[in-house]
Amino acid sequence: MKLAFTKMQGSGNDFVVIDGVTQAIDLNTAQLRSLADRRHGIGCDQILIITPPDSPDADFRYHVFNADGSRAGQCGNGARCVGRFLKEKRLTRQREILLQTDDDSLTLSLSEGGRVCAGLSAPRFTPADIPFQAEDTQDQYAIEVQGQQLSIGAVSMGNPHAILMVDDCAAAPVSSLGPLLEGHSRFPERVNVGFMQIQSRKKVKLRVYERGVGETDACGSGACAAAVYGIKLELLDEEVDVSLPGGKLSVAWRSESDRVWLSGPTATVFNGTITLKG
Repeated sequence: MKLAFTKMQGSGNDFVVIDGVTQAIDLNTAQLRSLADRRHGIGCDQILIITPPDSPDADFRYHVFNADGSRAGQCGNGARCVGRFLKEKRLTRQREILLQTDDDSLTLSLSEGGRVCAGLSAPRFTPADIPFQAEDTQDQYAIEVQGQQLSIGAVSMGNPHAILMVDDCAAAPVSSLGPLLEGHSRFPERVNVGFMQIQSRKKVKLRVYERGVGETDACGSGACAAAVYGIKLELLDEEVDVSLPGGKLSVAWRSESDRVWLSGPTATVFNGTITLKG
């Protein structure tokens, strides 16, 4: 099967974006993994497939797959790249786009220069909605990892996130603790793990170990989850700059019923075609 694609990135979080509006797409897990393979394929953190919407209220639907071929419910940076893709491929002339996802819809606002702002659905804190095994909703949860007691925040941004406060983001044990928390039994669908260092009420540093991928240069939904967690604890203001290894993102959240707004740069890296084995 010959497939047209576009390689894109937002703050170093990179994607293979596929137009499923004008070409028929039906990829199996092995093909998804092949696309994401950085040695034998194109290479990416996530694969994004855009199709016509299932709902008449939405403009497009997008499907998110992790590098291991597993399904991801949400991807903030991916959504922002989708906005740029739709504009560059002339699939829409709209500046405001309603994008349908597995979990909920989100709003994209397109501006000049490739900057795209994504309004993700309101965060959810109830353990069953994350999902996370806990008796009741708390701001912080105690969790045991290999005999070590940790305190985490847990929130859904359309996908599950665990957030740990750290004193030094650069020295955080992302590679060792990240996979242990990602697959922890209290997260039945696995979890994205954020390591957050608060620098001021308006600035944080963040590293994210993404489920099904590993540590990435940036994670849009992870930036939202970390900022929301800090704002909920009244440690951060309503607008926060999040510095990740791949660049800076901005997050704004004003109340529990509001969307979380994520903004930052996007870029098209290259376009191409690839032939996949069936």
